[in-house]
Amino acid sequence: MNHITGVLDRMLTYAKGESLSEAQFQFLKQEAAFNLTTEVADLQEQFSVKVLEALAYFKTMPEQTLSEKRTVGRKKLPSTVIGLLFHAAEHSQRHIGQLLVTASVLQSKIS
Repeated sequence: MNHITGVLDRMLTYAKGESLSEAQFQFLKQEAAFNLTTEVADLQEQFSVKVLEALAYFKTMPEQTLSEKRTVGRKKLPSTVIGLLFHAAEHSQRHIGQLLVTASVLQSKIS
């Protein structure tokens, strides 16, 4: 979930037309490190907080903003606000689906 939270955070930052902060770059580096000491509850909490932030942002965003151009990353890849938000939603959905399937498989092996 750490990765999902990070991607959601970065896509929202780009959608707002902002650059990543140093803290976000540090979080990105940390995402790549596999960490067995991280508690599931902590990951769930981080993701829930980020989803609530996203929902609050959506409520303040004027509809005409959706078609505005944005760039992504150091390479300044072209996108739009709606493209970034769609990517964030799709990415989150895919990983949550993977998580649910994994949990289901593990649960069936325990039972």
